[in-house]
Amino acid sequence: RNFYSQLPSLGLMANPAEELDVNPPIREPEEEEVVEELNGDEEGEEEEEEEDNEGEDDDTESKSQTRKGRSSADRINAESLFRRMRAAPVPVRVHDVIVRGNQKTKDHIIEAELEAAREATTLQELLEASRVANSNLRALDIFDSVNITLDSGPPELPGTTNVVIEVVESKSPLTGQIGVYTRAEARSSSLEASLKYKNIFGYGDIWDGSIVHGYDNSAEVGLGMYLPRFRGFSTPFTSRLYLSTQDWLKFSSYKERSLGLSLGLLSSKYHELVYTIAWRNLIDPSQAASASIRRQLGHTFLSALKYTFKFDQRNSYLRPTNGYAFVSTSQIGGLAPDSRSLRFLKQEIDLRYAVPFGFYNTALNFGVSGGVSFPWGSGYQNRPSSVPERFFLGGNSSPLCSLGGPSALWGFKTRGLGPNEPRRKGDSERDFVGGDAAVTAFADLSFDLPVRWLRERGIHGHVFASVGNMAKLSENEFRNFSAPKFLETVRTSVGAGIVLPTSVFRMELNYCHVLKKQEHDQARSGVCVTFSASS
Repeated sequence: RNFYSQLPSLGLMANPAEELDVNPPIREPEEEEVVEELNGDEEGEEEEEEEDNEGEDDDTESKSQTRKGRSSADRINAESLFRRMRAAPVPVRVHDVIVRGNQKTKDHIIEAELEAAREATTLQELLEASRVANSNLRALDIFDSVNITLDSGPPELPGTTNVVIEVVESKSPLTGQIGVYTRAEARSSSLEASLKYKNIFGYGDIWDGSIVHGYDNSAEVGLGMYLPRFRGFSTPFTSRLYLSTQDWLKFSSYKERSLGLSLGLLSSKYHELVYTIAWRNLIDPSQAASASIRRQLGHTFLSALKYTFKFDQRNSYLRPTNGYAFVSTSQIGGLAPDSRSLRFLKQEIDLRYAVPFGFYNTALNFGVSGGVSFPWGSGYQNRPSSVPERFFLGGNSSPLCSLGGPSALWGFKTRGLGPNEPRRKGDSERDFVGGDAAVTAFADLSFDLPVRWLRERGIHGHVFASVGNMAKLSENEFRNFSAPKFLETVRTSVGAGIVLPTSVFRMELNYCHVLKKQEHDQARSGVCVTFSASS
C-alpha cells in the first residue's frame, strides 16, 4: 500500500500509505546514576567529553541514514506506482474526506467539490477528480491556498484512501477596486468602483456593491450576492439589485431608467438561466424625440426569463487561430399579469469559426449572427416592439470580440444604421429606432508581421470585411418584408490594420472603407481606432 508520492504537476500531494522504516529504531540510553568523585582527575573528564561527542556523531549519522533510506524507499515506491498507472488502472476506493483549516467556511461547501472523487474507483480517476476540485475551490475566491492530500485509509480496509483537504481562508475578506473603463459599443468611458466582502456567513457567499458613472451621463448602483451552492443545487445562485440610467439621447432621443432585480437560477459550463424583474421608465428631456419614440415614453414593467447556451472551443478570445464557438440566447418577456408588462419573444444566435493556415500564425476567422424580436399577446401584429428590446448595429468595437448576437460593424458609428425617423420640427437630426430582425457577418484574416519585436509582443496585422442589415417586423411591417429587398439594402465595409492585444482588451488601428451604406446612415471611410473586450 506504500505507493503514493508527491504529484506537484497536478497541484496535489500524496503521502505514503505506510512509512516503511528500513533502519532499526534508535534506542534511547538508559538513565544512569551520577556518581560524584571527589578526587577525580582532568583526564577522566576529557575522556567523558570525547565519549559524549562520539555518541552525538553516531546519533546524527544514524538519523541521516534513516532519512536517506526512507527517501530511497519512497522513490522506489513512486516509480513502481507510475509504472502501474501507465500499464493499467490502479483500483482504489475513497474511505473518507477530511477537511482542515476552515474556521468559518462550512464543511459541506468544501466537501461538495469532492463528490466526483468519492465516486472514483481508480487512482487515475481520483487524481483527476482531485485536480478539478482543487481548481474549483480556488475559483471560489475565498481561500488564500488549497492543498489536497491523498493519505492511507484504515489498516483493516486495504485498498482505501482518505482525501485530506487543507485550506487557508482569506486573511483579507474585504477587497475593493476602482478604475476607468471604455464602453466601446457606446463610445464612452466610465468611472467604476466596487467593494466585495467574502464569506460572511461561511457558505462561500460573496457580497458586492458597485457604483458606475459614465461620462455620457449614464450611471448604475448595484448590490449583488453570490452563493456557490443553494439548497442542495449543484449550480451557483446569484442575485443583483440595481438602479441604472442609460443615456441614448444622442442616438435615439431617450433616457432609460430601471430599478430591478436579477436572479441567476442556473449557471454551468454551457447553460445559464436568468430571471429579471424591473420597473422601467423612458423619458425625453430634450423634448425632440421622433413620433415612434414619443409613443413609448413612460413606465413599463419587465418580467423576463433568459436562457443562454454557450459552447466556445476557440483557443483565444482576443485572437482566435483555431476552434469554433456557438451561442444561442432565448428570451421571453411578459411573465407577469400586469397590463403594463412587456410581452415579447427574442431569439439570438452567433456562430464563429477559426481556420489556421499553418504559416506566420495566419488564421481566417468568420462569423454569422442573427436575431429576431417580436411582441406576443392579444393584437400582437399591430403592436410595436419595445425599443430597448430591439437590435441596434454599429459601434466602436470589433465584431471578432462581440460574441452573443448581431451588434458591431466596422466603419459604422454606434446606432448608426437601420430604421430611423426625423425628430420634431426644427431639429435636422434623426432618431435611430432599431430593428426587429438583424443579421451580420464578418471575415477577418490575421497574420504575424515580419518584425520579430512585434511578433514577441503579439502585435499582428489583419484584413477584414463585414456586412449587416436589419428590418422592422412589428406593426404589420412583416408583411412588407422580402429577402431580395433585405439583401439590396445590406451595408458592407472592408479594411486593414494593426492589432495590439493586451491581457484584457484588443486595440485595433485600422483603415476602413465603407463600400455600401444607405441614406441617413452614420458611417465614414478613413483611419479609426477601436477598443474591444471579449464578450
